[in-house]
Amino acid sequence: MDFTGFLAYQLLSWFMQKQNIIQVLLFVVFFSIGAAALSGSILCGDLLRYYRNRQHLRSAEESLEHLTMLNTDYDALLGELQADPNVLKRIAPATLGTEPAEPNTVYPRATEEQLTAARRALAKDSKRQFPETEVVDWLARCSGPPQRIILFLAGAFLILISFVCFGPAKQTSREK
Repeated sequence: MDFTGFLAYQLLSWFMQKQNIIQVLLFVVFFSIGAAALSGSILCGDLLRYYRNRQHLRSAEESLEHLTMLNTDYDALLGELQADPNVLKRIAPATLGTEPAEPNTVYPRATEEQLTAARRALAKDSKRQFPETEVVDWLARCSGPPQRIILFLAGAFLILISFVCFGPAKQTSREK
């Protein structure tokens, strides 16, 4: 073999290696995207359930924290009532709505507007709404049955294309 033939062989070998690298890269890209689309369409329902359960857990933890805070407040109030029995006499008119029995004491009177504002604030706090389930945008878009079917078929076609177009080439035997 002469030098020119050797150089042509090396050049052809180098070109084939580059072509194989590109073919492998395209196979990996198409197969990965197809596999991701296929698994995303299959696992879409499970992912939606995961996000909903996570939101329910967060709201349950907030409710538990609120109840723990209320228990702490009530325990402190009961401890104060046990320590000082006169506290009951002082808070009875406010809680039970009775007239105070203390002579020579001036008690502030709340106006109707103040009471209405306090009722609104308490009603707003008691009717607190939990936020809607936070779902990732792409998951919300592909959660419908038609979108899931399309995503499944697109993933299957990408995997098929990756095997047909970029898979290993069959070795043909050369007959002389």
